[in-house]
Amino acid sequence: MSQVYDRVALIGLGLIASSMFWAIKRGGLAGEVVGYARSQETRDTARRIGLCDRVEDDIQAAVKDADLVVLCVPVGVMGAVAEQIAPALKAGATVTDVGSVKKNVIEAVAPHLPNSVHFVPGHPLAGTEHSGPESGFAELFDNRWCLLITDQTADRSAADDLARLWRGMGSNVEEMEADHHDLVLAVTSHTPHLIAYTMVGVADDLRRVSESEVIKYSASGFRDFTRIAASDPTMWRDVFLSNKEATLEILGRFTEELFALQRAIRQGDGDHLHDYFTRTRAIRRGIVEAGQDTDAPDFGRGKAL
Repeated sequence: MSQVYDRVALIGLGLIASSMFWAIKRGGLAGEVVGYARSQETRDTARRIGLCDRVEDDIQAAVKDADLVVLCVPVGVMGAVAEQIAPALKAGATVTDVGSVKKNVIEAVAPHLPNSVHFVPGHPLAGTEHSGPESGFAELFDNRWCLLITDQTADRSAADDLARLWRGMGSNVEEMEADHHDLVLAVTSHTPHLIAYTMVGVADDLRRVSESEVIKYSASGFRDFTRIAASDPTMWRDVFLSNKEATLEILGRFTEELFALQRAIRQGDGDHLHDYFTRTRAIRRGIVEAGQDTDAPDFGRGKAL
């Protein structure tokens, strides 16, 4: 691996940005990485743990002379942040983001950027339920996918450089149109998170009736729902408000499937249930075979868990 950019600016210093910094340093992919976070506490933490080569207290100072600016903020504030940094962006710089919604982000960010800047939206399909500057680690993107939205990118070399950076950080890279991205993510990420939040909410109602039993006897099924539902609430609020159409479409399909399963259970239709579970189990096998999860017992957790 070799250096891709002289200077990279990371705006927002949570899980993704901190992991990007450690991965960039691991691969020697940038000469200098500058960071900025809105919160003084976050900036202080970043300086204390050595996150970024330099942390600025001013957002425009952070992006000044940067070859690549990465917006690592909730999708709901992407437009406002783009407006803030626009006057300080150097000609020829590339701006990208890591938001899990793309059409809405493009509509919010693109109008604020000068014509001399290249905008290549992106989305690394990696994360944990943890957040904050201390949660990042260099291996987060290894063998995960990063999707780049390049159909509106005029400068092919800007997209190629960004793809090279993500590959250098360990990612597989694929290009996709914004609308298709949002539909795919509604299936693979957004709706599963909404269902997890709902299931944990239902269990919380039950917990009031059955005291601590829901928590005490939470076997792997409920436990895994709670892991997903522990994700950052601000980020997920913005995701659902920004990807309404695709999420509602997939939720409608989910509701139809759920009604069909309810009917099968009510009517004692074991064949339908067995066929359905057999088909969906094969999808899980495909995820493991693609290297996107482990088939170790109990999902690879230690015995203590």
